[in-house]
Amino acid sequence: MNAGVQRGAIAAVQVLGLAVWFSMSAVVPTLRSEWGLDSADAVWLTASVQLGFVTGALTSAALTLADRLPPQRLLAGGAAAAAVCTVLLAVSVDRLATAVPLRFVTGVCLAGVYPVGMKLMASWAHGAARGKSMGMLIAALTLGSTLPHLIAGVGSLPWRGVLLVAAAAGLLASSIALALIRVGPHAAPAAPARNPRYALTMFTQRGPRSANLGYFGHMWELYALWTWIPAFLAATDSAGLLPGSVEVTVFLTMGVGGAIGCLLGGWGADRFGRPPAAMAALLTSGLCCLLSPLLVHSPPVLVVAFCALWGAAVIADSGVFSTSLSEVADSRYVGTALTAQTAIGFALTVVSIQLIPLLADAVGWRYAFLLLAPGPLAGALAMRALRTGNGPAERAGRRRTAARLRPLRPSSLPAALPPRTKAGRR
Repeated sequence: MNAGVQRGAIAAVQVLGLAVWFSMSAVVPTLRSEWGLDSADAVWLTASVQLGFVTGALTSAALTLADRLPPQRLLAGGAAAAAVCTVLLAVSVDRLATAVPLRFVTGVCLAGVYPVGMKLMASWAHGAARGKSMGMLIAALTLGSTLPHLIAGVGSLPWRGVLLVAAAAGLLASSIALALIRVGPHAAPAAPARNPRYALTMFTQRGPRSANLGYFGHMWELYALWTWIPAFLAATDSAGLLPGSVEVTVFLTMGVGGAIGCLLGGWGADRFGRPPAAMAALLTSGLCCLLSPLLVHSPPVLVVAFCALWGAAVIADSGVFSTSLSEVADSRYVGTALTAQTAIGFALTVVSIQLIPLLADAVGWRYAFLLLAPGPLAGALAMRALRTGNGPAERAGRRRTAARLRPLRPSSLPAALPPRTKAGRR
């Protein structure tokens, strides 16, 4: 099947399948009044998904599911299960105590969508174009994650209707995955056996370690920004003057702007190299964190332009980290490496998502996003180390680790020597 069609189908599944991720966050303003939620309660509507995702990703990494099962079926199953959880929440839940467990399970299911999608996308892209392909995948993730804000901001659907539309998108994603998606010709060889220790072993080498640390700094900022940018914008002087509404502005700046940033990041990774592209995005988004207090009293045009730049920069490097790790990790365990990377990264997001509203309560929303700045700045330092530490010695170290992890095969055992006989002598 044509590689372009496959990449487009994988991207479509990501847009539709991940629409349930922020479906509850998009309706928080309604739930605050209907369920009587405060800021601490609202945190758990997103944090529970992150924790569920971490649990699912760690389980998948421990069992090397992404390397041992047909990935298109794992992708379809994860999207369908997450959609079913969202339907159940929409039709039967009326309080936070019941919503949080369902959101946790939704996150577990989504661990079969995003990391598996990365592996499938990599299987349809050769090395020279892998950065652009990963950029396309993360652009789809960005649009899918912010899609509920558009659903909630356009029209007058009740919050349950928003969730049902997002769930319908997830079911459509599952159908596309089963009907159209196949593993590409550039897929890494299947893992010969379960090897959960590779999730830790990869940190012993400089290349995978630097790629992971860069990603962790990026994740400290990303999901906290996506979760709380509506509250931040609502606290600015321009809140009532933004195009459409706060929700529409979030979709345009974080969603559409982020998708454009992903495509540019993927192009830059292939054109200038993985570390330079990541460093440019990390430094830009870190600077946006530091300048964010200036937005509170800025005119609407400046607020939208600034958020569009921030939305593009904060996600532009995400595909770069995935691409980098897929290139420096043991090729037999790329799925496990990517899954472990996302698991740890999403665990960090739970912390930053929790801390932002606490800081906002203490000092106001104007200064809340300053807490995010250390993440991208530390990530830029890690990618600088990757830029200078991917020489022959590091590549030789990766080959030695792969040799140590390679299971002993019967063909590699010495054959038993036949008994020597007098007739056999020459």
